[in-house]
Amino acid sequence: MLFIQKSAISRERKAELLAFGRTAGLRFKSIELLNLALTHRSFTNEDTAHSPNNEKLEFLGDSVLGMIVATYLYGLLSDKAEGDLARIKSYVVSEDSLSLASHELGIQDHLLIGKGEELSGGREKKAILADALEALIGAYYLDSGYEAATRFVLRLVEPEILKVLQNRHRKDYKTILQEYVQKYHKSYPKYLLVKKTGPDHDRTFWISCLVGTTEYGPTQGKNKKEAEQSAARIAYDSIVEAGGLEAARLLQIENQ
Repeated sequence: MLFIQKSAISRERKAELLAFGRTAGLRFKSIELLNLALTHRSFTNEDTAHSPNNEKLEFLGDSVLGMIVATYLYGLLSDKAEGDLARIKSYVVSEDSLSLASHELGIQDHLLIGKGEELSGGREKKAILADALEALIGAYYLDSGYEAATRFVLRLVEPEILKVLQNRHRKDYKTILQEYVQKYHKSYPKYLLVKKTGPDHDRTFWISCLVGTTEYGPTQGKNKKEAEQSAARIAYDSIVEAGGLEAARLLQIENQ
C-alpha cells in the first residue's frame, strides 16, 4: 500500500491544480501527489520546513515512460530491428521532446520553483520542464495505475512517433556522427567548449566538434547540449560534402 503524506495545500493552490488537471485531461485522486509532481527542488531548498520535491517521482516517471513507449513501439513496429526502435524511442523521450510536451500542457505555469530559479528563467528551462513531465507521469501512475498512465503517455508521444516515421523530426546528429566516427576512425568526436558569454541566468555556449584533427565550428547554443548538436551537424554536413557516403547512409537509417 502506498502511503502519501498529506501536506497543507491552500485553497487557491488546490483550485489551480484541479484546473490544471482538467485542462491536461488528468483526474487525480490525490491532489497531494499532483502538487508534489509540480514541486521543483529549488522551491523546497528555500523552504525551512524541508518539504519533499518531485525528484523521486521523476525517477519513477522516467521508467514508466520508457516502459510504455518501448511496449508501444514493439507492437507497432514489429518489422523493425532493435536499433531502429531504440532510435525512435531515444527521440520520443529526449529532453527536447518532453520539454515541448510539458510546455504544451502548461506545466510551466503551475510549477513551484524557488525565487532564484524564477529569476533565472527556470520556468522555461528544458531540463526543468522535461523533469516535471516525468514526475507528473510517475505521480499519475501511482495515483491511477498503469493503464491510465499509458493512455496519458500515448496521447503525448503518438504524434512525436508519427513525426519520426514521416521523417519530420529533429535529427540526432550527435548520435549519427558518433556512429560514423566510431566505425571509420575508431575514435569518438570530441566537443570543445570555446567560450561562454552572457550573465549566469542567460548564458550562451560556443562549442566546436573535433573529428580526428579537424575542428568544426564553433557554434552557439543556450546550453551545452544544444551547442553540441549544432556543432555535430556542421561536422556531419562537412563530412558528407567531402564524400562521406557512409555518413549519409547512417542519416538515411535514422530517417527510416
